[in-house]
Amino acid sequence: MDQIKKFLKESADAEYAAFTSKIIPNVDPKSIVGVRTPALRAFAKTLKAADPLTQKFLAGLPHKYFEENQLHSFVVSGIKDFDLCAAEVERFLPYIDNWATCDQCSPLCFKKNKAALLPRVKGWLKSGRVYTIRFGIVTLMRHFLDDDFKPEFLKAVAAIKSDEYYIKMAAAWFFAEALAKQWDAALPYIKEKRLDAWVHNKAIQKARESFRVPDDRKELLAGLKI
Repeated sequence: MDQIKKFLKESADAEYAAFTSKIIPNVDPKSIVGVRTPALRAFAKTLKAADPLTQKFLAGLPHKYFEENQLHSFVVSGIKDFDLCAAEVERFLPYIDNWATCDQCSPLCFKKNKAALLPRVKGWLKSGRVYTIRFGIVTLMRHFLDDDFKPEFLKAVAAIKSDEYYIKMAAAWFFAEALAKQWDAALPYIKEKRLDAWVHNKAIQKARESFRVPDDRKELLAGLKI
């Protein structure tokens, strides 16, 4: 724990802390010390999840600093055993309070354990917690829009009704990716206006910004704005 405190103190950058506070406005600025992401990732690799001191850090929730949450995300993301990783993710999710920590928690082992992952994703989508729902949407987007895609995944995200900005943005991001990867399945959700109007328009915007969506499809989408 002293090692972590020493690292945060030595790596702190007031100017970067101010910048981070602007892009993550819902986090208390006093909890941001200003450590850059590459430095956090590099330091996280020195913290072995099986080490008793690292386990103490992972168990020490809630953390005081934003950067501690970032370290937590990176350490958990590096756990190779799926059951252990999933258990640590489940323990951490209720304490995630911002989009950056949420989106940067991306366990590598999820890719090879999709059958076991999917039931957990479905639970996260129904959790009722803003960043747990967002985590579920982003995880579904990262791992289930390619070879493991099923139309029911689009239906599950479309069914989420929320006024929370970070949930709506995740849903729009998901559908923009779906339009890039699963055009035929995703397009009816836009044509038939099955999504919240804000999500609908934002998904179109993000899809039209994508290099993976052909120009003719971008033109079609432009005419489907609400």
